[in-house]
Amino acid sequence: MTVKALIASFTQQEDLNFLLTNRIPRAALTRFMGWFSKVENPLVRDFSIALWKLFSDLDLSEARKTHFKSLHDCFTRELKPGLRRAAADPAIIASPSDAIIGAHGRIEDGQLFQVKGAPYSLLDLLGDSALVDQHRNGSFVTLRLTSSMYHRFHAPYDAHIERVTLIHGDVWNVNPIALKRVERLFCKNERAVLRAKLPAGEALTLVPVAAILVASLRLHFLDITLNAQSRGPVDFSCNAHVKKGDELGWFEHGSTIIVLAPGNFEFCDNVAEGTRIKCGEPLLRKPAI
Repeated sequence: MTVKALIASFTQQEDLNFLLTNRIPRAALTRFMGWFSKVENPLVRDFSIALWKLFSDLDLSEARKTHFKSLHDCFTRELKPGLRRAAADPAIIASPSDAIIGAHGRIEDGQLFQVKGAPYSLLDLLGDSALVDQHRNGSFVTLRLTSSMYHRFHAPYDAHIERVTLIHGDVWNVNPIALKRVERLFCKNERAVLRAKLPAGEALTLVPVAAILVASLRLHFLDITLNAQSRGPVDFSCNAHVKKGDELGWFEHGSTIIVLAPGNFEFCDNVAEGTRIKCGEPLLRKPAI
């Protein structure tokens, strides 16, 4: 058995995985990772990336460049031109990121699910009853980014982004093991609420959720980086018009994006829990009238 296979077998033991990735000083480790990942020392960089490859399925063959200044530079890498083109069909809401599809379905009685049998409140997630009303009969899909994936996320549709709300919180791991054990996990973790409107006026909301080792969230259209050290206003008004496929920002490690979509869109046939989806691939479709 290879070293990577031994590590995978070791970490797949749920009790041990949960202990190693949650029962530790989560916030302190996350702050440290934010600092450490930006160290531009060749030895530190090469050792960190080699260790990362050992613990994951990291593949840098799609990266635009082959040399990185730091671990952070590798985390937030761009891809070669022409990759991850957004679905051109105007009836399609595209996936905003590379991800593993998690819980998804209709929003019923203001509730969503983080895993089967583990509901949480849309109001607890968003903290705004008016926004909850806009999504009361909508759909949701949970997209989990692993550490080795492409970490940038893009506009899933032509939209007008009106406001971003930063909600401070914890940094629990967001893997399936933690989701089964920590109630309302997404409502406890640090997150941002990106409020947007589609051309026809329907609400489309993206909720990037931080996790352990996720040091920050970069939003290009606001020209800011949000993290646990962000102070001042928690609401950022904006007037950003984006086209489907435009780059919105990046995570500085793997995490989760919850997509809240209008109720008049249906899930595409490729959407199934546990399957991988790439940024730009079809996620929801507006049926023809």
